[in-house]
Amino acid sequence: MTTIVWQKCLLSLQQELSSQQFNTWIRPLTVDDSIESPHDFCLLAPNRFILDWVNDKFLQRIKELVQHYFSAEKMPSPNTVTLKVSAELQPRFQSKTSAPVMLKDNHATVEHESSQLSQSGFDQQAQTSIVSADKSESFISSEPSPAEHRPEDEYFSTAETSNPNNNDTSPALSSEAVESASFAGISSNTLSGSHIPSSGMDISDGQISSYSAVGDSPLERGITPANVDRNSTVRQSSVEGSLQHRSALNKSFTFDSFVEGKSNQMGLAAAQQVVENPGGSYNPLFIYGGVGLGKTHLMHAVGNEMARRNPNAKIVYLHSERFVADMVKALQLNAINDFKRYYRSVDALLIDDIQFFAGKDRSQEEFFHTFNALLEGNQQIILTCDRYPKVINNLEERLKSRFGWGLTIEVEPPELETRAAILLKRAAEIKIDLSYDAAFFIAQRVRSNVRELEGALKRVIANATFTQRPITVDLVKEALKDLLALQDKQVSIGNIQKVVGEYYKVKMSDLLSKRRSRSVARPRQVAMSLAKELTNHSLPEIGDAFGGRDHTTVLHACRKIKELCDVDTEIEQDLKNLQRLLTT
Repeated sequence: MTTIVWQKCLLSLQQELSSQQFNTWIRPLTVDDSIESPHDFCLLAPNRFILDWVNDKFLQRIKELVQHYFSAEKMPSPNTVTLKVSAELQPRFQSKTSAPVMLKDNHATVEHESSQLSQSGFDQQAQTSIVSADKSESFISSEPSPAEHRPEDEYFSTAETSNPNNNDTSPALSSEAVESASFAGISSNTLSGSHIPSSGMDISDGQISSYSAVGDSPLERGITPANVDRNSTVRQSSVEGSLQHRSALNKSFTFDSFVEGKSNQMGLAAAQQVVENPGGSYNPLFIYGGVGLGKTHLMHAVGNEMARRNPNAKIVYLHSERFVADMVKALQLNAINDFKRYYRSVDALLIDDIQFFAGKDRSQEEFFHTFNALLEGNQQIILTCDRYPKVINNLEERLKSRFGWGLTIEVEPPELETRAAILLKRAAEIKIDLSYDAAFFIAQRVRSNVRELEGALKRVIANATFTQRPITVDLVKEALKDLLALQDKQVSIGNIQKVVGEYYKVKMSDLLSKRRSRSVARPRQVAMSLAKELTNHSLPEIGDAFGGRDHTTVLHACRKIKELCDVDTEIEQDLKNLQRLLTT
């Protein structure tokens, strides 16, 4: 009976909540059939984070539904409705004795991955030779051979010297070639073949810039805190005097500088929980959402806070293309084992824009094994992506499945109040006097993402500085006149009517008619509300554009939609979708 009642509860909750809320918090819950007492109704959550969130946000409604459906079945209602974490819902790992996955053609792999790097913005220099191109043995297997140490016991060396007893008969490299070809500190003993220029990603100050030549990446050129950008934190953790993990964390991206709002509060709560229990239930933490919404900020905030609490922690942040570039170099230099040891010996691995792994089969293969090794060692993984992981094309299903083992959180575009709060906080940080009126004006006109919002603020501040004028609404209009003019062309009342009509499948003539049926009246009210929010037209002008209606009708529509958004998640989601369609 408990299972039947819960199924009915699920149907009701699915109708009441948005699909994102339902799939994230409610769908993972299951009924505990082991409880025999008819007076107790217990639900199982896959981890502590979901349990805490459901307890706080949804438990009261669940209790009401459980009591309702038990009464409908003419059964006595349970005295208690509780939640607990189920160990059985935690992911299971494969045995360490699983058969190795062999890759036969190393030369083809390097060629394929290198060409994909070029296509995605990596300027590949002319290659003089391919190291070990004719070898057919595997570069990677699913587990280390018995002769190998565990990854966490072996590290890259940044200062090794040649072994005089080495009997390697490979062609000797000049000292200059060895130094320039050093991949993240690989010693000359590990190199065989000629120096191969390559390319990759250098991440500092939260930005991505290209670099060329093998010895030019941050992991390879021996940077120290004294010679990096002041906004980039480069942490070095040395083990046995040899390994140096450099995090490339942006020290300005902290929890204190992150502005919380309704659109990102779940992501912030999850990130803070990861800091409290790294490698625990929320591993991996997968954050997805559009560009410029704060995913990278949250990722850096976790890394910075973990480093603050444990200065010896080995925390590495990188862009996914950097992981691919480093792996390509390791293949070229016949040093894939050193690559594995480096990335599998971290305490926390933070990878940005995971969608760029799509189509790079060899990189996916290596990341799959790195992912498993880190999770088995309870080492934290945080990933970001611009879309839900299940919809990434050309990404292996086994990776998509593993991304869902921890917690997947969406970060949405910030609402008006959050956008204004971000502007006021950024202005206060640099001691700029920004009025509320000016902040709200910018927030009303720049809606797509935080990056563009902050870019608009910088333009306004620059204009005020150059002209020696205070920041007022008039100055904002002057500084952003080209942006505002473009928006006025894109977001007109006519365009709003067209987009809303297509979204709700209502004819334009019906939107402008006197019909009052709900199937027409509700889309009309939504369109009026959007016209009030997204344009500078007055209420009488908006009413006139909707079939000559009075301004009080428009005002009623705006208030009605605002009220509905507070209680109807479907209307709220419709409004967000339409705003996104109209402003991007």
